[in-house]
Amino acid sequence: MHFTDIELHEATTLEEAAVAKRRYAPDARLLAGGTNLLVDLKAGRVSVGHLVSMNRIDALRGVSETDGCLCIGALTTITQLGCSSIVRERFSPILDATGKMAAPQIRNVATVGGNIACAVPCADLPPILTAMHASVALWSPKGERSVPLEAFFVDARQTVLRDDEVLTGVRVPKPRPGFGTAYARFALRDGNAIAVAAVAVSLTLGRDNTVRSARIVLGAVAPIPKVVEAARTVLVGKRADQEAFSAAAEAAMDAAEPISDVRGSADFRREVVGVMTRRALATACRRAQENAA
Repeated sequence: MHFTDIELHEATTLEEAAVAKRRYAPDARLLAGGTNLLVDLKAGRVSVGHLVSMNRIDALRGVSETDGCLCIGALTTITQLGCSSIVRERFSPILDATGKMAAPQIRNVATVGGNIACAVPCADLPPILTAMHASVALWSPKGERSVPLEAFFVDARQTVLRDDEVLTGVRVPKPRPGFGTAYARFALRDGNAIAVAAVAVSLTLGRDNTVRSARIVLGAVAPIPKVVEAARTVLVGKRADQEAFSAAAEAAMDAAEPISDVRGSADFRREVVGVMTRRALATACRRAQENAA
């Protein structure tokens, strides 16, 4: 397919992007790195007459720390996120995801905002960021609102973004003492393979190794990043040990909504969720202990 029937608009400000998106809605999409969108256009999964490029809006790039929170611009590439000294020193669990995404050439182009806003079920950043209690900033000419990441996704490839809104960034709160996070994924091969199943978890441990808070988020096995509500029941108040982790793995498997396709059957994916949950919990537990006050 050739894109001769698509009109490209280059925005230099958020105002220009919002105006163009609203003017041509619903026949317009925002374009950042394009690693998801251009593939979808070529495959015919998406059909639009207008693309609004955001790549000249430099204000949407960069990683910083404000009031102890990690602030990620929407146009920050996956490579830039993974290379950030702030991320490596104080928010390192994010590297569990950035280091496994696609190939280096893709990570050099793909953006944080695009990985989230495309709402692809197998995207790697949404589960780990949700486990870390992240929120997204959504800007429109009417103002800005902050939405918890777990409330951002509606269905596969559908979000709460309005026609005139632009996702401008992500905010991740500073981990508290005793807090640990981890992300584990399974793919059929290294390199460009997308996740067959993925699990992100976070734990807050007390000094007696008792779980004070817990969150489990599934990726690639449901239309949206799936928060396992039963995680609190099976983990909170329990000692962080293999018995509790096995119970959490069973809860995660029960909560999964996998499909069968060329990458694996639904039953296979559900089993993988159990394995990945136990692995992620073990890593998160170790990190929580290392992060103890």
